[in-house]
Amino acid sequence: MSTSQQTDPLIGRLVDGRYRVRARIARGGMATVYVATDLRLERRVALKVMHSHLSDDSVFQSRFIQEARAAARLADPNVVNVFDQGQDGDMAYLVMEYLPGITLRELLREQRRLTVPQAISILDAVLSGLAAAHRAGIVHRDVKPENVLLAEDGRIKIGDFGLARATTANTASGAQLLGTIAYLAPELVTRGTADARSDIYAIGIMLYEMLTGEQPYKGEQPMQIAFQHATDSVPRPSVKNPGVPEPLDELVLWATEKSPDERPTDAREMLTRLREIERELGVSPVVTRTGPIGVVGDAATPTGELTAVLPSTATGPVATLDEVDNSARLRTATQRRRTRGAWLLVLVLLLAALAGGIGWWFGSGPGSMVVVADVTGQTYEDAAARLQQDTLIAVRAEANSLDVPAGQVMSTNPEHGTRVDRDTEVTLVVSLGPAEATFPSFSGMTDADARSALTAQSIDVPGESEQLFTPAPEGVVVGVFVRAAGAPDDGSQDVPCIDGCTVHQGDSARLQVSLGPVPDVSGMTEGKARSTLEGVGLVAADPSGSEPSDTVDEGRVIRVDGIPENGWLAPNSTLTLVVSTGPPLFAVPDLTGMTLAEARDAVTALGFTLEYDDRWDSFPDAFTQVESQSPKAGTMKPKGTEVSVRIGATL
Repeated sequence: MSTSQQTDPLIGRLVDGRYRVRARIARGGMATVYVATDLRLERRVALKVMHSHLSDDSVFQSRFIQEARAAARLADPNVVNVFDQGQDGDMAYLVMEYLPGITLRELLREQRRLTVPQAISILDAVLSGLAAAHRAGIVHRDVKPENVLLAEDGRIKIGDFGLARATTANTASGAQLLGTIAYLAPELVTRGTADARSDIYAIGIMLYEMLTGEQPYKGEQPMQIAFQHATDSVPRPSVKNPGVPEPLDELVLWATEKSPDERPTDAREMLTRLREIERELGVSPVVTRTGPIGVVGDAATPTGELTAVLPSTATGPVATLDEVDNSARLRTATQRRRTRGAWLLVLVLLLAALAGGIGWWFGSGPGSMVVVADVTGQTYEDAAARLQQDTLIAVRAEANSLDVPAGQVMSTNPEHGTRVDRDTEVTLVVSLGPAEATFPSFSGMTDADARSALTAQSIDVPGESEQLFTPAPEGVVVGVFVRAAGAPDDGSQDVPCIDGCTVHQGDSARLQVSLGPVPDVSGMTEGKARSTLEGVGLVAADPSGSEPSDTVDEGRVIRVDGIPENGWLAPNSTLTLVVSTGPPLFAVPDLTGMTLAEARDAVTALGFTLEYDDRWDSFPDAFTQVESQSPKAGTMKPKGTEVSVRIGATL
């Protein structure tokens, strides 16, 4: 047994009273994978244990639990099953399906380049498993050959959902950008965002590697490779391997388009196209069985956060876990060191270079920066909490807005989507709602001037102004009414503003403009009066009214009825003409038998004059008597008519 296996305190330990740890499989930056026995169900399982120095880190704990939940949601024969997740003291662990076999990475190392049937078989299985994940709303985010498992019995599965996320939370920033550089989609490099189409890009790179034996982009530093992902296009595999059929060429180019919108939307769409290609080429997926697997106790060279699989690069007779003793493990490890010393050295150097590049990327390079989230429309408290999750500091600012309701974030500075350093202050501009708008009196303004004053302060004046006949001069604004947003249309809450008011920007206004006074048609003939009123848009009632007049000649208009006391009248209103019938007539009284004085008083009272022989004025009144008159009694005459009488004496 290797020294590392001998000193590992978990070997032989009973975890959570159920899982007996047998041997260590691999060790990564976040966790170590062991093979263990489930004593309750009497089966062999893979136990993934988070490193103790990360147990107090809530972010890593969350990711660790997230992996369990993400994978447990998937029930697909091409996805590594997760059986359990738990905590034993300060140790967090996952229990997964144990698959003896090798990874696709190990197969590529052995064969360098796969045959077309091999590549199609593996791709078909990987896409099937990934399609189940995408259908469940899960993005894997770390698709690469290291995470494709080729079991001894021919099963092909995709595992290690440690970076998986729900598709609705697709932003990756800073230390969350943990996918292997060689398989990073351009949008992860440039914007830090990922969705199902980012997995498709990684699948395209992996297919290119299976068909050609190498990755499409190379560089001395990881950042050089990342830059090529963001700027270059993946070449056709047939350029490196002329034996690649054109449909597979096209499939690689489709999956690795720089724009996510031009790739397959998810694994199901790409799988559908792959199966069409299988029919075109007459190739069916075949079961590939790997060689027998022995337990390798020393995993001195981890391939990353490995899934639950035993590396099967060892050769020689098969040994079960219960049969392996310390000396056997030591002999196996020694044999491996002798036969693979050279490539292990190369691998260590490559890993060191990769670790240095990744450390620079996430420590001081672009990977150390975070993306300002889009928090517009949220309250300040919610937006500040969201920024705090990304280690950004919220600073409040306020501004009026016609479009954003009061209390909601209307913009950020820097804008959302901008990459900034951690602990950067981000100004959240919170809406105060519409600003106040104050107006002086509109009296005496023209329609155009009033509209200009209102719109200058963002008060909308829709439609035409209401026209009214008023005592004010023609064209002068006589009414301004401002309606707040959401107020009823019946005008019951409109604010009168003709003499000035304070309202809010974004409100609307309606105007009333004078047409001048109603034309004065007094003294006109009835016909002329009618044509005058109708000429300005008013209606003269038919028939007209009439009455006598001492001052207006017969047939002339005395007045117009129907005009309100304030003189305000809407166009098309109906008015009544009152036409003179001439002076009023009065009945001539019966003067017969009256004395002269009595007759004089009677006609004077009615506005008539008395005509008689003035010689009768010298006689006592009692001796006078009217004998006859003209006009006759009862005759209708106007005031001022002369009534002539004949006087006689009484005895």
